[in-house]
Amino acid sequence: MQVPFVSLHETHTSIREGFLDQVSSLLDRSDFILGEAVSSFEKEYAGYSEVPYCIGISNGLDALKISLRALGIGSGDEVIVPAHTFIATIFAVLEVGATPVLVEPDIATYNITATTIEKAISARTKAIIPVHLYGQPCEMDGIAELAKRHSLFIIEDNAQAQGALYKGRKTGSFGHINATSFYPSKNLGAMGDAGAITTTDADLLRRAKLLRNVGSDAKYHHEVIGYNARLDSIQAAFLSCKLPFLSAANAERRKMAERYIKNLNGHSSIVLPVTIAEAEHVYHLFVIRHRQRDELQQYLGEQKISSLIHYPIPAHLQPALQQLGYKKGDFPATEEICNTCLSLPIYAGITDEQVDFVCENIIAFEKQFI
Repeated sequence: MQVPFVSLHETHTSIREGFLDQVSSLLDRSDFILGEAVSSFEKEYAGYSEVPYCIGISNGLDALKISLRALGIGSGDEVIVPAHTFIATIFAVLEVGATPVLVEPDIATYNITATTIEKAISARTKAIIPVHLYGQPCEMDGIAELAKRHSLFIIEDNAQAQGALYKGRKTGSFGHINATSFYPSKNLGAMGDAGAITTTDADLLRRAKLLRNVGSDAKYHHEVIGYNARLDSIQAAFLSCKLPFLSAANAERRKMAERYIKNLNGHSSIVLPVTIAEAEHVYHLFVIRHRQRDELQQYLGEQKISSLIHYPIPAHLQPALQQLGYKKGDFPATEEICNTCLSLPIYAGITDEQVDFVCENIIAFEKQFI
């Protein structure tokens, strides 16, 4: 049996006819830039996210940059970010001229918390970027209370958690302005790069719209220095076809995650995911930790089971971030996670038999050392 890390075949088969109809309509209209397909998706995704406004953006990194700039964050400001995250979260802060201040995640949930954040707040702190990593919501009540107490902005990085719930509320609806990515392998994935911003603030909506469209809301009239960061109409059409299936696909991911946990529970050398109270995880990734991670990954590969490491090199040790002045040992929890984590296959369409096969082989690997 072969088990790929991810397969989009089942999802794309279910939307093929509807998407081809959308493409035909798009070709007839020829509104390829900020046309009907983009406006329709923005309304649909805003409704799904339980916010009044959504702005389609070219990708997740641009969505973060525009969110920061819409809030007026720049040179001289500090923004608190997780030490354990995809590096684009940190790049966005640097690209607007601000300083990213890294904080440790909770090692059980992989997310930053009010406790870890508060220690890093200074007089220059202007915002917090909580990342709902792997599909697990951050504990937003504590973060929101902390932000209010210190007059800080919140920008959620919701790139891995579309549809996740915290206390019955969708992620991407808690912050002042929030960014997401629709990279193809995300829970809601496009055919290429794509992203979005969500907000409840009409003024931030207007600023973000200006920034994504070369600083313009009227042709050849430019109010600010902006970006060419628009969501392509064809990507918007594709995302509109997939969005109605997202809740069911997330439910399927949770079911398969529960199967993994049931099968692997009781093996003390395997650290399984932990979901916080009153949260609904959407398992963009199913991540375990193991002291012999590299050997386990090699063993699974020999059994034709694909797995990935998210992320093998901690952000603070990446050459691109040397200017921040961090060194090995500064973030021990992050380094522990990066040295031991392994992402197992999980996606809409993975079968019970495939999940069981992965688990059987992990347990077989374990037995070699008993």
